[in-house]
Amino acid sequence: MSQSVDELRAQLLDLLDGHGAHMTFEEAVADFPVEAMNRRPPNVDYSTWHLVEHLRLTQRDMLEYVSDAGYTPRAWPADYWPDPQAEATAEDWAASVSGFGEDRAALRGLAADPERDLLAPMPLTPGRSLLRAVRIIADHNAYHVGELAILRQVMGAWPPGHR
Repeated sequence: MSQSVDELRAQLLDLLDGHGAHMTFEEAVADFPVEAMNRRPPNVDYSTWHLVEHLRLTQRDMLEYVSDAGYTPRAWPADYWPDPQAEATAEDWAASVSGFGEDRAALRGLAADPERDLLAPMPLTPGRSLLRAVRIIADHNAYHVGELAILRQVMGAWPPGHR
């Protein structure tokens, strides 16, 4: 394998993990106060749990897209967000956070596999590749992780002394 492909894989994995210029998902959800997970920040139509679950659902969809030959597209927005009236328990929050991490690890595994061609066309969508899919989900994750961090700030949900 060429050194440039190895470097591309390494950079793609760093992007997926949220390293570089972004806060990681793990940092954004660390020590999240249970009493704040269903709170809706001012002028926002969803809770922080809705946002975390949206991250999980969207990333899960991308994982299925790149790994399941029988993939069926989901309906937007219904299949990418929890019900607007849904509230989470501490167990639901933990399941959303854990599920996000598990699916990201599976995507990492696909992107890290030297036997997979990052640029090979996807079977159902010629012109689209694993590289494109992982880049899109990493970008989506970074956007919403930043949003989650800001919403925590607005709600006063960071531990004292956090910067």
